[in-house]
Amino acid sequence: MTAEPIARVRRFNRAVTSEVGALDTSFLGRGRPLGAARVLNAIGQGRSDVAEIRAYLGLDSGLMSRLLRGLEDEGLIETVAHPEDARRRVARLSAAGAREFQAYENLSDAQAEGMLARHPDPAALLAAMDLIASALGRDRVVLEEADPRCAAARHCLGEYYAELGRRFERGFDVSLSRDPDAGDMIRPRGVFLVAMSDGLPLGCVGLKGSGGAVAEVKRLWVSPAARGLKIARRLMDATEAAARGLGIEVLRLDTNSALPEAVRLYRTTGWTEIPRFNDDPYPDTFFEKRL
Repeated sequence: MTAEPIARVRRFNRAVTSEVGALDTSFLGRGRPLGAARVLNAIGQGRSDVAEIRAYLGLDSGLMSRLLRGLEDEGLIETVAHPEDARRRVARLSAAGAREFQAYENLSDAQAEGMLARHPDPAALLAAMDLIASALGRDRVVLEEADPRCAAARHCLGEYYAELGRRFERGFDVSLSRDPDAGDMIRPRGVFLVAMSDGLPLGCVGLKGSGGAVAEVKRLWVSPAARGLKIARRLMDATEAAARGLGIEVLRLDTNSALPEAVRLYRTTGWTEIPRFNDDPYPDTFFEKRL
């Protein structure tokens, strides 16, 4: 790698460090450094197990203990034994801690709004941020089973339908496809999986079952910012595992040749091309896989 790319990365690191105030002794003017503020934020966001918070933030046990002790001394949190395992500790906000958490939330939102307001193309800036966050956080992406009607699933499905509308020559109308509401992609017939990155959805896939030995894989989508990170393969592997758990023996799926990356994924992961098996107006390529 030449020096120029390295210099650009380091410039980016310095810009972000300066912009977010990572080195400030009083992060966002609240009297404590970024590390303590991040621990407070993690607890405020619903994380309570101390070991899980430490792993989430990537902190060593000594630093984690000091940060917790400092927040306790301020009266912002309390730590107690886990109700089911005395060897584990849980942390929770006090009333003062909840107020401090909300103050940080308001200031952080205002800071983000200010960053976007300074750029002539906020959408392009957000797209760049999404790309970087996805690349740097690829090892922290988790797959979660979700109701296809929940907010994260609806976001992914809406983005998926919009992309099909852009890429298909005659557009895409979900009402003309099979099971437009994804109602059969919940247990005990099927499942719906969402790839999550620090609370934001990056991708999805559905397993549509009928109660028998054959089921369909539907709605595989990954955010453009996260493509190339093998999230689609992870979603497909998890879908196959879920299908086996439901006693499904054969999976089928359909796609369109306007989505060559999808066709390539299926052909290189053990799927066999088969004749058309439905009357959906959009697909032109059909696959099957025996589990």
